[in-house]
Amino acid sequence: MTSAEPSFELVPGAGESPVILHVPHSARETPVEVRAGIVPKGAALERELDHIVDAHTAELAAQAAGASRVAPWRFVNRLSRLVVDPERFPDEREEMLAVGMGAVYTRTTRRAPLRPEGFDPEPLIARYFRPYARAMTDAVAGRLAATGRAVIVDVHSYPTAPLPYELHGDGPRPPVCLGTDAFHTPPELVEAAQEAFAGCGGIGLDSPFSGTYVPLEFYGRDPRVSALMVEIRRDTYMSEPGGPAGPGLRILASALAALVDAVTR
Repeated sequence: MTSAEPSFELVPGAGESPVILHVPHSARETPVEVRAGIVPKGAALERELDHIVDAHTAELAAQAAGASRVAPWRFVNRLSRLVVDPERFPDEREEMLAVGMGAVYTRTTRRAPLRPEGFDPEPLIARYFRPYARAMTDAVAGRLAATGRAVIVDVHSYPTAPLPYELHGDGPRPPVCLGTDAFHTPPELVEAAQEAFAGCGGIGLDSPFSGTYVPLEFYGRDPRVSALMVEIRRDTYMSEPGGPAGPGLRILASALAALVDAVTR
């Protein structure tokens, strides 16, 4: 990927679909100029990516889109979250700042230095975070204009064992965790997800991760935008950390397609 290429991709779905599968953390790609400002190098950086990347979630979303009766839209981050994390608040509201993981990470999953002391995050925010946020805002606005509503399904995964950076890692770690928002996650969306993923080994709510992504222009303001985070425990579909996908991926893709179909209706 060159610096001129966009760091994200909106993959069109059916015009009548209100659903956007949002995949923010699936990529390992880190531009050379960004790697230059990262403390871990070589194998150490690759190990960090093994732990932090939600591996194979872009493939999961693609398979689900292909299996859905009405194809959802997909918004996929093509760069590693070590460049920027597009789901963080870009200000002091972000609780992950406590462990050096705001919109631009300064600490690793093990709370070791990721970037030098005094690193200025603003160039990365300007180059990557804001364009991503604008594009996702436009994608949601497009679904609202076309269908009168937008449903964001935020596709993630998480490790079987907690990592030191996790602020709430002492809670349950079910095979599927559904992250909710008090304003943007209606009960019927949770119920649809619980039914869709019923055969995936167990479902929990808001543990070990809670909340879900909504662009700030709509966040807490527009009830036509609903959202749910789907966090899948990695041992259910891949070899940890950073290994290949297994047969569980196909099962989970079918469940995600069932959720898309349910909320599209």
